[in-house]
Amino acid sequence: MNIHDRMIIFLVLALFLGATMEYGHGSKLLGILLFGIALLAISRMTLKATHRKTHTWYALVGILIILADIIHNVYNQSELGTLDTMTFLLGISLIASATKREDIRSIGEFGVYVAITFIALFTLFYGTFEEFIHEFDHYAVLIPSMHLIKLIGISVDVIGTETVCLHAPAGDITLTIGGPCSGLYSMFLLISVIVAYTATENIKDSRKITALLIITIVVAWIANLLRVSALYLTAYQYGNDAMMAVHTHLGWIIFVIVAWGLLLGLSKIEKMERADKKERREKGEE
Repeated sequence: MNIHDRMIIFLVLALFLGATMEYGHGSKLLGILLFGIALLAISRMTLKATHRKTHTWYALVGILIILADIIHNVYNQSELGTLDTMTFLLGISLIASATKREDIRSIGEFGVYVAITFIALFTLFYGTFEEFIHEFDHYAVLIPSMHLIKLIGISVDVIGTETVCLHAPAGDITLTIGGPCSGLYSMFLLISVIVAYTATENIKDSRKITALLIITIVVAWIANLLRVSALYLTAYQYGNDAMMAVHTHLGWIIFVIVAWGLLLGLSKIEKMERADKKERREKGEE
């Protein structure tokens, strides 16, 4: 698959993520718009037919997964959450994996790896290590971000493990830093992107992948600190409602930017691997 189509695959996944987050937590109109742009991006791919065997039952399983999630949410009258987003992605990806179009199926395979890895990490951490999550929120997010905004003169106090009180001009504002604010969702997604890319592109340089993974997690952590600090600042200046609006949009936008850089890094590693293999073949022939 050429680099043009790889970038479009990631763009489609990023737009799908943004669309579901906006539709579930922000602007439904913007969510529909992003989904439409994702469909337009797919049309820009250099699609071609393939003779590889397809598995029709993948599509059936995908449809059942989507229907089960929709029925669950309707029955419980709940809003779409991050886990729903990944469940929808898994279902749609399985459907795409059953097509006869090579590049559409590539999107599907990539999406399946992303969704399964994310769901596994989410279930493991939020189901097994719940106490760790609270400690992470406090020491890795709340405390550092609080010190950052104190540097620009904003008065803030810690009043709980995941709670701060902003002393804003219009009155005190209590904010809870937890769940999506932890940045763990972004880290899980970035790890999922690495797993998906290395699996679908058969990249085997474990040292470079590990180094890129560590760098990505650190960059994601720093980006999340800046995001949380921006939310503090928004709440301080414009109030809680404005902060919630920014909260919905800013998270997935920062994720897309960081993940795009990650994808470029993975592409570079792949090119280096191919160059090394070519050089070894040429030396062997000599």
